[in-house]
Amino acid sequence: MKKILITTAVMAVTLNISAQEPRHQWHQREPFQTDAPMVHDPVMAKEGDTYYIYATGNGIQQMTSKDRHTWTVMPQPVMTVIPGWTADSVPGFRSHVWAPDIIRWHGRWWLAYSCSTFGKNGSAIGLLSSRSLAANLWKDEGCIVCSHDRKTGGQGRTTGDNWNAIDPNFVVDETDTPWLVWGSFWDGIQLARLDTTMHLASAPVTIARRYSPGDANAPENPTSRFAGRNAIEAPFIFHHGGYYYLFVSWDYCCRGAKSNYRVAVGRSKHVGGPYLDRSGKDMLLGGGTLFLEGDKKEWEAAGHCAAYTLDGEDIFICHGYSTTRNGAAILIQRTINWTADGWPELR
Repeated sequence: MKKILITTAVMAVTLNISAQEPRHQWHQREPFQTDAPMVHDPVMAKEGDTYYIYATGNGIQQMTSKDRHTWTVMPQPVMTVIPGWTADSVPGFRSHVWAPDIIRWHGRWWLAYSCSTFGKNGSAIGLLSSRSLAANLWKDEGCIVCSHDRKTGGQGRTTGDNWNAIDPNFVVDETDTPWLVWGSFWDGIQLARLDTTMHLASAPVTIARRYSPGDANAPENPTSRFAGRNAIEAPFIFHHGGYYYLFVSWDYCCRGAKSNYRVAVGRSKHVGGPYLDRSGKDMLLGGGTLFLEGDKKEWEAAGHCAAYTLDGEDIFICHGYSTTRNGAAILIQRTINWTADGWPELR
């Protein structure tokens, strides 16, 4: 769940959406450069000689770089117009867009994004597409998937979904079939197959949880009375060496220096799972091998990650809550090394 973004600026990209009046207008500011960008939930893409980062923010934050060291933070968001369907699908949502993901598939860039309100699971994952990142033109492709608030009514009857449609990640399997993995709290991480338009082609199934169902040791949720104790979110699946590696974030983000966010990982020979940790425990039953956590020197906590093969190396990115900057969320980039038995480690 994404509660706070310390946003320094938002990006200059024009959104091409059919003849709608903008519900929110951003004012032009100058781009600026930094080697320590403040971001939440970053994802990365490369087109030509330019790297792009997309992140949580009003209309989706963007920045660019030629070397992945100095970043130019752009002044306008990806979405200068917020599609009208988002407010209809998610009451209370306005313009603060969470946790995007981006992939190039079949000649187009596809960008998924999250529309939600904190601590509730009435949410939606939207979709944009573009031929070129540099062209700065995005097409609204509508909604990939919605979830509906989980409620208990008369006679103890429960309605709505027991999962939350935020934190999307695209993965394409070895048969060139696209999938979407997503989720935050409730029953955990969800996975579904997509069709050629990048919309759902199968019902979602749960593939990972923070705790096994009914685990009495699961601590109370200090941030939401609705979301429950299953503190897992922000999935990212990375294919390497015949395995699909499922990275997830455990525990609580968005609390600055009080955050205890951290990353765990498991792997599977099949995109649909089961995903097992290094000891062989199924992530569906609370398994997961700890991969990254705050060192309490530079970072209080870190999470919501992504992984890529770029320029001949495997890299890992996420945001970390800085100990020296009052818990500000700063971009982390590290190189992934692989053990002899095929598990990822950070260099």
